[in-house]
Amino acid sequence: MATTTQARDSKGRFKEENGSWFGGYGPIAGAVAGGAALGVLAMLGRKAAVQSATALAGDWMDGLIAEHQAVLKLFDAIEATDDKDTGRRTMLLMQIKHALAKHAIEEENVIYPALREAGKIEEADALTREHGYVKQYLYELENMPKTGPAFLEKVRKFRADLEEHMDEEEERLFPALRTQLTEEKNALLTKAMNKEGFKVA
Repeated sequence: MATTTQARDSKGRFKEENGSWFGGYGPIAGAVAGGAALGVLAMLGRKAAVQSATALAGDWMDGLIAEHQAVLKLFDAIEATDDKDTGRRTMLLMQIKHALAKHAIEEENVIYPALREAGKIEEADALTREHGYVKQYLYELENMPKTGPAFLEKVRKFRADLEEHMDEEEERLFPALRTQLTEEKNALLTKAMNKEGFKVA
């Protein structure tokens, strides 16, 4: 069995003849670093997967409409549950909350400022206020029993208000903004919106 000559440094670490330092932690440190790198790659992959549906939908407006449709499908799923499905209701509510949080960041940090720049200040401010009511609904739903008719009644009221908000964006404000902007500016908005979405995906 080969032996190596070792010397301690002032911190008590061993130094082998070949100059490498170790204190019994080399393999552990390597494993930790490798695990951390894999974790970062997995996180980036998950973020890319979450944002890809928006990015692949087309420009910023098409991406936001695709997100609207995805949220409504989650509402379909939660409305199809019954009082015994409390775990499923909780999970779907969490998914709705995450989808809407990401969506709100994209709109509030990119699209609503563009609306303000285009002279639609009151409209952008109204949309931002409505996002506050979205958060209120989510808070109330999270903090109420998931059984009984009151839960689904609140879900349905939330959906109705949300659809009204979406219709205002999809049918009036967003098409007008897209038409008013140059092709270059629309492309910049799309890039900026996807960047914001990726951050919180």
